Amino acid sequence: MEAGLSFAIAGAAIVMAIPGIGSAIGVALAGQAAGGVITEDPEKFGRMIPLIGISGTQCFYGFLIGFLVINKLNLLAGQIKIPNLYQGLQIFSICLVVSLVEAVSAVWQGKVAVASIYLVAKKPEEAGKALVLPVFVEIYAILGLAAAFLLLSMVKI
Repeated sequence: MEAGLSFAIAGAAIVMAIPGIGSAIGVALAGQAAGGVITEDPEKFGRMIPLIGISGTQCFYGFLIGFLVINKLNLLAGQIKIPNLYQGLQIFSICLVVSLVEAVSAVWQGKVAVASIYLVAKKPEEAGKALVLPVFVEIYAILGLAAAFLLLSMVKI
């Protein structure tokens, strides 16, 4: 296999995996906190669901970016576009950096979601405000996704 193609495929694999790890950590943190709240007050279960799940979006962003790479390489259509080493390294670098942005934002979003869960535990009427807090972290995950779109579009194969 050509080195450029190997690097590009490795980039796609990394950007599909690392944000998933970050999302799993963020969702687990929020889930643990919500579990404690629900133990004390099962009526708050419905208000916990969005706060638990919000950290999972970065996994979807990573999957989307990986799919963009697979599409750029035309892997699903059968007529593979083979990037040279430089292009493969560009794709790999973009995927690596964006995967770190997505993973780190997922973990921190989970931590903010934990604080929001504790807010809802004390003041259930503030659930709307509590959801806004982790959304601020989501902005950076979306910026990482947008950066990946832009940077990958500049790599010509």
